Parts: sequence; structure tokens; C-alpha cells
Amino acid sequence: MNRLLKVPVLVSRAFSSSARRLRNKVPEAQKLFQEDNGLPVHIKGGTVDVVLYRATMTLTIAGTGYSLYWLLAASMPQKKE
Repeated sequence: MNRLLKVPVLVSRAFSSSARRLRNKVPEAQKLFQEDNGLPVHIKGGTVDVVLYRATMTLTIAGTGYSLYWLLAASMPQKKE
């Protein structure tokens, strides 16, 4: 019976001790994203955000163009041989 009581104590100690080591980064992120520097929020995170944004826009525009091309090609009558 004594052994069963020790398990929850050990589990709670394991979680509480590991949680103390984590640092709260939310206030730093809030300062960064709430700063009025003229940048849109989706590129305020730095170079990685800019690269991801541009890659997403490039893929979106290329995909839209490709879809429109095949939509146009499918709407043309086929040649009869």
C-alpha cells in the first residue's frame, strides 16, 4: 500500500521540476509582433518568415497560373483528325 502512494508523488515531482526549467518567451514575442515598424504581421518574425511568405506566394501564383492554363486548354475544342 505504501508503494502505491509514492507513484503519484514521483510523477508530480517529475512534471513540476521539468516545468520550472522552461522560460516563458511569450512576452518577448508580444513585444516583437506589437511593435509599430510598418511591417505586416506575417513577416515580422524575420528572414525565415519572409522566405516562407515569398515561397508561399510564388507557389500560389504558379499554381493558379497552371490551373488557368489547363482550364483554358480543356475548354478549347479538340482537333478532329
